[in-house]
Amino acid sequence: MNIAAPEFDVARCVRYRYRYSECTRCQDACPHQAVTLTDSGAAIEADKCRNCALCVSACRTGAFAAANFKPIDMLRQAIKCENFSIACAPSGHAADAVVPCLGALDAPLLAYLEKRRLPTRLLGASRCADCAHGATGAAQLAANLEAAAELRAAAAPEEWLPVEVVTDDDPATKAEPQRFAAGRRHLFRRLLGRGVDEVAAAVEAKPAAVPVPDKAIRAGAYALTEQRELLQIVAARKDGQPYHVSIHEALPALDIRIGPGCTVCEACFRVCPTGAIGITENPGDWALEFKRDRCVGCAVCLEVCQPRVLDAAADFDLTPDLPPRLLFRLAKQRCDRCDRFFVSPHPEKTCKVCSDDQDAFAAIFGT
Repeated sequence: MNIAAPEFDVARCVRYRYRYSECTRCQDACPHQAVTLTDSGAAIEADKCRNCALCVSACRTGAFAAANFKPIDMLRQAIKCENFSIACAPSGHAADAVVPCLGALDAPLLAYLEKRRLPTRLLGASRCADCAHGATGAAQLAANLEAAAELRAAAAPEEWLPVEVVTDDDPATKAEPQRFAAGRRHLFRRLLGRGVDEVAAAVEAKPAAVPVPDKAIRAGAYALTEQRELLQIVAARKDGQPYHVSIHEALPALDIRIGPGCTVCEACFRVCPTGAIGITENPGDWALEFKRDRCVGCAVCLEVCQPRVLDAAADFDLTPDLPPRLLFRLAKQRCDRCDRFFVSPHPEKTCKVCSDDQDAFAAIFGT
């Protein structure tokens, strides 16, 4: 087992993309307090890290990668086996594949095994109480199994083969068998780590939207994750019917909606790490679009939206290769001063550049 701490790609982190992001997924997933967060990303303290890889599967944008946990390589191995077993390393069980913690097996991976009807057994779950990764790993495994069950239900009447969580009958084991019953931990939150009531109170207490400072959003290359690509395969129904799912904390997907009040600041477009939110323009129109296939559910767009007009649907269609959906469209206006086209939510005579120039001139020389 490789003992190197996971690598961190800062450009993929939503805290790097948006310096005021409240995302704490990696830190919440770490049972050893080895992850520290800043307004420019995250860092792993190597002396505290126990290589459980829970941060790898918890991160929606794929900012973490562990040498001892390669999900795609494991799937390549699984499809060659008639029966496939996965054990967590702390349990000491022999298996076809050994992972740092069963909680690192994300929902799309589990659902892929079930969709392919690959007989799969998970070994070591009943020893979580005696494991250093225990409570956090068990909770993450439970959430991932619950999300996989939702994906399986959405595929009906297709018959999948559920992953089997094997209890440990060794009398020397002190831990009681871990029950991974669905707990309905659906994510009905607009901001990570904050409840609906808290967000609503914050919006009511804020009388007017304040533009996000330009330096608060950092540019980075678009990137999709293995989890999202697996989810594309899982959500393809053979009968061509819609694939309806509910929003869930363990699913790397959201469906974004927009309400009235957009200020056309384009912050959601600039902050998106995958290119799920895009802008299309022609000589007469400006449009904001949403590509559901590219959304990984990081929710940073919901955080950065200061008018709070972006929201996530509770239920949505996860069918792959759906066309981009129009979120918002405006007709372009023409500036009286510079004759350039521009976009504004309200009728304006001059564009922002000319208005800023005029305000600066007035501030220096007076009106």
